Amino acid sequence: MRSRAFLAPAGIAVLALAVERVTAATQTQFYLTQLTMSAYYTLAALGLALLMGHAGQISLAHAGFFSIGGYASAVLLTRDLAPYTHSPIIQLLARLHALCERPDAFGATMLCVRPWPALLLALCLTGVVSVVIGVPVLRLKGHYLAMATLGAGVIVQQLLLGTRLLGEADGISDVPSLPLLAGIEVGSSRVLRVANYYVAWGLLLLTLLAFASLRRSRFGRALSAIHGNEEAAAAMAVDTAQAKLKAFVLSAILAGLAGALLTHYTGGIGPSEASVTKSVRYVAIVAVGGMSRFASVALASVALSFLSLRGYFGTYDDAVFGLILVASLLGAPQGLNILRFLRPRRRP
Repeated sequence: MRSRAFLAPAGIAVLALAVERVTAATQTQFYLTQLTMSAYYTLAALGLALLMGHAGQISLAHAGFFSIGGYASAVLLTRDLAPYTHSPIIQLLARLHALCERPDAFGATMLCVRPWPALLLALCLTGVVSVVIGVPVLRLKGHYLAMATLGAGVIVQQLLLGTRLLGEADGISDVPSLPLLAGIEVGSSRVLRVANYYVAWGLLLLTLLAFASLRRSRFGRALSAIHGNEEAAAAMAVDTAQAKLKAFVLSAILAGLAGALLTHYTGGIGPSEASVTKSVRYVAIVAVGGMSRFASVALASVALSFLSLRGYFGTYDDAVFGLILVASLLGAPQGLNILRFLRPRRRP
């Protein structure tokens, strides 16, 4: 059973390799850009699948956490911190060698945070915000929880739209790339298009493997018990409040990581990433993918995100995801389980 849990990630790895080889052979490697972006959106969807499919908690603030990670990283990398050098926080970052100088959009030198410390700070901020939101709202259940997280998501979006430091409606651009190993970096360079594709999909596969292990851990069993019957789980000495909060924070941090990496990859981020419709998209993807079936959710997310990014849904993009959500809840409440259609049928 344990080895079977890793078959789906292995199959997705083979599929990712085959797709890259096909695009190389057919001279259509421009598709890799949207596939890379789809992989980052899928990271956020997997976090929501953990929260909804295993902890039984819904969140309509997921796009907000995605944007917090992206915006926090972008601000630290594009805003000049020179006027704040006397701040204790900036002095601490300087002692930790977390600051650097780089040219801004006009060629002038500015002081900013290095990419990796900026990423870590962005994840920390996402985690803190998720705790602040999660502690009170996770006491609610059902549609009350949905409305509370919806309100939190709206607050995040309005703050992004109304804050001058965050670029208001224009968002933030000119975000530098994130350096990795051996000259590889997460950025929009066409030269590194294939490398970025494998980085994004490698991270996606690592997440799937981690979730496969987490599912069988003590924490994973506690979440399954809460999903089945929260009162019964509490009677079995499961700290339901702590388990739900951990799942909520883990889900938010994964969304923040996806947002930060996508911001590095595209070189910018806008307030539309925090919209309520984006949160509904994540819910629709998780619903059609099968809630607790991580590999199936990943395939559904990549397919739908790719089609959306390529513009196949046109101006009806949001309407399509709304229709998918309604249709999946009415016709397949437990999700479609895409992997079931890919398995060979047994002969009688």
